[in-house]
Amino acid sequence: MKRFTILSFFSFLGLILLAQATVEDYKRAFSLNEKFRDKVFYSGVNPQWIGKGHTFWYVSNTPEGRIYTLVDALKKTKKPLFDHQKLAEALTKATDKKTDATKLYLQNIKAENRDTLYFEYEQKQWSFVYKTAELKNEGPVRDRNRRPQRYWGTVDEEKESRPAQSPDKAFTAYVKDYNVVLKNNTTAEEIQLTTDGTSENYYSAYLSWSPDSRKLAVMKIVPAEIRKLYMIESSPADQLQPKLLTRDYRKPGDQLPQKTPVIIDIDTKKALVANNSLFENQYSLWGFDWSSDSKTTLFEFNQRGHQAYRLLEMSAESGNVRTVIEETSNTFVNYNRYFNRKLKNGTEIIWMSERDNYNHLYLYDRTTGKVKNQITKGQWYVREVIDVDEKNREIIFSANGMVANEDPYLIRYYRIGFDGKGLTCLTPETGTHQAWFSDDKRFLVDVYSMVDKAPVAVLRNARNGKVIMTIETADISALEKAGWRAPETFAAKGRDGKTDIWGIIHRPTNFDPAKKYPIIEYIYAGPGSHYVPKNFIAFNNNLSAIAELGFIVIQIDGMGTSFRSKSFEDVIHKNLKDAGFADRILWTKAAAEKYPYMDIDKVGIFGASAGGQAAMWAVLFHPEHYKAAYSACGCHDNRMDKIWWNEQWMGYPVGPEYAACSNVDNAHLLTRPLMLVVGELDDNVDPASTYQVANALIKAKKDFELVTLPGVGHTMGGEYGEHKRFDFFVKHLMNVNPTTWNEVK
Repeated sequence: MKRFTILSFFSFLGLILLAQATVEDYKRAFSLNEKFRDKVFYSGVNPQWIGKGHTFWYVSNTPEGRIYTLVDALKKTKKPLFDHQKLAEALTKATDKKTDATKLYLQNIKAENRDTLYFEYEQKQWSFVYKTAELKNEGPVRDRNRRPQRYWGTVDEEKESRPAQSPDKAFTAYVKDYNVVLKNNTTAEEIQLTTDGTSENYYSAYLSWSPDSRKLAVMKIVPAEIRKLYMIESSPADQLQPKLLTRDYRKPGDQLPQKTPVIIDIDTKKALVANNSLFENQYSLWGFDWSSDSKTTLFEFNQRGHQAYRLLEMSAESGNVRTVIEETSNTFVNYNRYFNRKLKNGTEIIWMSERDNYNHLYLYDRTTGKVKNQITKGQWYVREVIDVDEKNREIIFSANGMVANEDPYLIRYYRIGFDGKGLTCLTPETGTHQAWFSDDKRFLVDVYSMVDKAPVAVLRNARNGKVIMTIETADISALEKAGWRAPETFAAKGRDGKTDIWGIIHRPTNFDPAKKYPIIEYIYAGPGSHYVPKNFIAFNNNLSAIAELGFIVIQIDGMGTSFRSKSFEDVIHKNLKDAGFADRILWTKAAAEKYPYMDIDKVGIFGASAGGQAAMWAVLFHPEHYKAAYSACGCHDNRMDKIWWNEQWMGYPVGPEYAACSNVDNAHLLTRPLMLVVGELDDNVDPASTYQVANALIKAKKDFELVTLPGVGHTMGGEYGEHKRFDFFVKHLMNVNPTTWNEVK
């Protein structure tokens, strides 16, 4: 018995030692992307339909090199888009630089002209005549960066816009000195339409003319102070001294501008001001959408707190406002996901809603504001409306979850009538699909794959989904020969014991089931989307490389993420720290039970942004499961982060729930190893969020690591951060001192 125990001990020790990260493991991890690069052939089909016709071109990577191909959908033919050798020879002659016909990297291709190809190459514009092989230098590439790139968070105060010309072209309207002014385009006479605009209550520069050219709709705005985000660039490239940078950056609870719709009669100068009873406490108010008879205009209202969203109508004759459609929720209305289409007949609206717990389309009567019929129905999720065919009263859309007994996140494309009849699947094969339709919606190019199935591209009849011809079938034999191992899709029951939770398992290329592997979870818990990949990826930057060190790497979509049902996502309302952990832990345990080589006692976690926040939640609130966390650019306190994301899920006004979810307020709970990473120029998540966590940890006398990256924005950490992440998990999950960097590089 004693001999057995000793042998068992050494056997166990051998398992652990075999899983340790060696220099060779590190080198393999850092070289994996290069090793797998350009090993997938006949893939990456991204079709470009030419004009309104039935031909398209695409480029694919083949064993012979990059091939540009033209497809005629009517003739069912494929041929080279151009003579690759002749173009290469012409470019070689024109540039005095050897150009390889198999390595033509052309940009901004325009193939609408049947005789001539237009493209950009080596910072110049070129034209190439197909028949004669004549190449012409059309001059340098136009500077597309003449206007500075707009920061995503910049607040539009609506003080600047192009003047609005009336439909009959008789007048031009604009805002001057906070008021609406009209210019007669014939006489150039200026007509003052309003006089009550001030800096504290001004007219928006976005003006909307009625179709009859007799009325103007405009918002009158009471502005709000704009919070600024301050960042210090410690090591600017153009000077020695640091720079102070600023960005517009509103946070939860900040004051927001309030708007009031106004309709102005240009003949009488009479202004009808809307009563605000139906749009008080605004998060946003926007529009306008005039009726064809110029009697009414629609606008949209998103209530602060995101529990009500209304489509409103204002009368141009009385100024009265009524609710046409209202969307409400006890949790949150997913306003970023909503689609609505006002039909040209002026009497109907197509509206998207999660009101029956799934995302579906409804046909509304515009006059009565009542549902005529629900267009789509069932325990599945409409993802995107592709086309609304008003003439034939049909809709093309994408959806997931309609097929039973498979991964519910797989996307397919469908056609259905406005009346909810005639549902037709256009892309039936198992896989997640991406489709590109011809302009007339007669044909579609469909590319489908799964994480473990290489892409297939086909041309289909867009009426019935019938395959017309196969365009490409990806060849991954060279990738497999290089050692690529497909991730495994895995499902297990969630916290309710009924709902399947889906994720993937990544194993190292030298995987040995006889070894024992610590587990690392890559997390982005959302909400707002799902995050586990469903399409084929040869190299997953955040999962593949780190597995090579001797880890099993997993990614899971727990409750709180999107596209399953509203109730599935609602669990995080005012409780983002839920993050689906109850489901994630059960899923990981189920996987480890099936695969004993997964060491359930050694689980680490990492993520960035909301994933960085969640990674720290894991070790604060679930230290019994998660033994170490790498947290990059985390929004560690939702009161510190951008308004639109956080008020959507955490609500308004700012309540005690924000503190309950704060990593700053809960920093004292830390008992596991933690590495915090932040870029000093992060203008997505305020870097102060990370520094405040660090401050709280120091005050609580907690040990942790802090990595600050100069000159870096919102990031997982880049190459430097990746190496730090590798070393962190090797040290804390394998109990091994990481190899020195100079041994690896």
